[in-house]
Amino acid sequence: MNNPEFKKERRSQRDYNLGFKLAVISQVEKGELTYKQAQKKYGIQGRSTVLVWLRKFGNLDWSKPNLLFMSKSKETPAQIIKRLEKELADEKLKNMVLNTMIDISDSQYGTQIRKKFFSQTIRSIRQEKGISMSYACRLFGISRQSIYQHESRLLIREEQLLKVRELVEKQRRIMPRLGTRKLYFLLEHCFAENGIKIGRDAFFKYLKREQLLIKPAKSYIKTTFSKHWLHKYPNLLKDINVHRPEQVFVSDITYVKSYERTHYLSLVTDVFSRKIVGYHLSDDMSAENVVKALKMAVKNRKNKLALIHHSDRGLQYCSQIYQNELRKNNIEPSMTDGYDCYQNALAERINGILKHEFLIYKCKSAVELNKLIKESIECYNQKRPHLSLKMKTPNFVYQKTSKENFTGFN
Repeated sequence: MNNPEFKKERRSQRDYNLGFKLAVISQVEKGELTYKQAQKKYGIQGRSTVLVWLRKFGNLDWSKPNLLFMSKSKETPAQIIKRLEKELADEKLKNMVLNTMIDISDSQYGTQIRKKFFSQTIRSIRQEKGISMSYACRLFGISRQSIYQHESRLLIREEQLLKVRELVEKQRRIMPRLGTRKLYFLLEHCFAENGIKIGRDAFFKYLKREQLLIKPAKSYIKTTFSKHWLHKYPNLLKDINVHRPEQVFVSDITYVKSYERTHYLSLVTDVFSRKIVGYHLSDDMSAENVVKALKMAVKNRKNKLALIHHSDRGLQYCSQIYQNELRKNNIEPSMTDGYDCYQNALAERINGILKHEFLIYKCKSAVELNKLIKESIECYNQKRPHLSLKMKTPNFVYQKTSKENFTGFN
């Protein structure tokens, strides 16, 4: 059975009584509905029927409805007010939650967010929004005196940090690329003498802020040729416990450039104390030049106890010249297993320290470079602390242990 079709009923003004008209007018003038929304809600026909009622029975001037509450927004003033009230309630709830989070963080974790950052925040808001200090402090229940006291403390702190910067730059003139932990260790007593209270982490943050941290330089060029026919010796350091100076020497060769050419620096280092005991700069990597660093190390020895010389499997160390020098001084040779730089890691590390912390500027000639290397090695041995030596210098450990007959520093 088909549904009958009904024609839309047409209504006239007489179909609405005055009470109904006044009720609709009241809702519109209170802002609960727009006149268009009222027409749609009550099924009132005609595009401007309600507007005619408003002009005839309303208490407001509806001759220009677009200027009176009838904005382009679909919301009525009452709806706008309700929405704004809800948004305000949401913001109050959000502020309450954030304030509670800050209080918990300050009380349980000691972050001191309010104490540290409120003054800075107030200053920023004042500059951006033009808000007075009195109004901002009254809004958050904080006295102006506390803000001024905080700013005064910041000024005093910045004056102290300027002194920290001076001390850092003075130390960096001696060791330009010294790491932060070692730098703090060297300057800690200077901070105390100048009444500066600054911890290691705060010191690190300050250097980072002032862009005074050292970025590590990474470069590598192979200087070892191990594929040769000469005799290689086994690695004796795998199971050995180094407990005294002059028990194990390690050797390596690294390149250093001047404006003249590329030079080669041979180093001999005492494993226990990390002291560089022999070095030689030459224009090539011949065994005759490399062995001169060994001769210096032998000449500076303090005792005649058993000694192992460890190196990579380079041609120079396997040569007859070098091995004869070892035998002559009763030094036992030891070498890495194949081409594995990690088995000669200490020697590689000493190379890196010299090149990346001291030899950072290119010299004009070999004479200047030789002088720079001598000064750098003296500074490394006598002034640079080592983490592996409990922040002692190589020279201190070497001499102290020698005086204690090699038993007092393990």
